[in-house]
Amino acid sequence: MDLRKLKTLIDLVQNSGISELEISEGEEKIRIAKHLTAAPATTVVSMPVAAPAAPVAVAPAPTSAPAEPAPVQSEGHIVKAPMVGTFYRASSPDASPFVEVGQAVKAGDTLCVIEAMKLMNEIEADISGVIKAIQVENGQAVEYGQSMFVIG
Repeated sequence: MDLRKLKTLIDLVQNSGISELEISEGEEKIRIAKHLTAAPATTVVSMPVAAPAAPVAVAPAPTSAPAEPAPVQSEGHIVKAPMVGTFYRASSPDASPFVEVGQAVKAGDTLCVIEAMKLMNEIEADISGVIKAIQVENGQAVEYGQSMFVIG
């Protein structure tokens, strides 16, 4: 099945009220399910509070370690994962990677492969430019919508 068609089907399920879609074309069968998690209903009850008899001194809360800074994103167009799967930079373990940082690419050039349900899906550049960053390690699992490349 065409990657663009699959992405369109995923968007259809995401943006509609349906929770599951199953399509068969010849020997290919695709099932897309959206699992909704409903937040438990909460009830707020306000009750009167008696004022304290004397002012109470409150010690300042201990400061925690500073939070890690958010990863810096390079300026440019971000290529996101169109599906959940395993990210591969090359077509096989012995092959050289499809692209490297600093390499010029044209729209339609293969950037990587995502393995999903035993199918190898080639991910193509949607714009022309230069690869500024590769944000996923080879063999790492990727989520739908996760940033993979920055093209400038």
